[in-house]
Amino acid sequence: MYPIIQSLKLQLKRVKVEIKKLETDLENLLKEHSPEVMTNIRSIPGIGKKTAMLMMVTTNNFRYFTSAKQVTSYVGLAPVERSSGTSIRGRSYISKKGDPMLRHHLFMCSFTACQNNPECRALYERIVAKGKSKKLALIAVCNNLIKQAYGVCKNDLVYDENYRRRKVEI
Repeated sequence: MYPIIQSLKLQLKRVKVEIKKLETDLENLLKEHSPEVMTNIRSIPGIGKKTAMLMMVTTNNFRYFTSAKQVTSYVGLAPVERSSGTSIRGRSYISKKGDPMLRHHLFMCSFTACQNNPECRALYERIVAKGKSKKLALIAVCNNLIKQAYGVCKNDLVYDENYRRRKVEI
């Protein structure tokens, strides 16, 4: 084997060990400073340890947001419509202006959430039944995961699949 390849493999191995160590340190810090937030987010079916940590760090435990819509927009999953006046209407797309890593992790979590989270499964099936694309339905599941994470963090509750939102009369 060439010495360059051996050197690169050794460097890659060292970097992987360093990444693992940093992830462990971050997890310990988050568990030390806000263990209840970590527990609440991880209680949502479909969200894993890395995504929960990434959400906590990126959004600062949702402290700077007053609604789930703001978080969705911050992450870059908010729908945007391209239009000009009344004659030109383009297709809607997500803005992608937020954190790409968190958006990617949420998208990957949406696959698991469609299997394990009853609310997300119902949303996915309802959108696909309307004839929309599966990818669009997965993006809607991502938005739903953000709403669930925001809700459990702001209300300091563990995820409850039987919870139903009450409409507030103004």
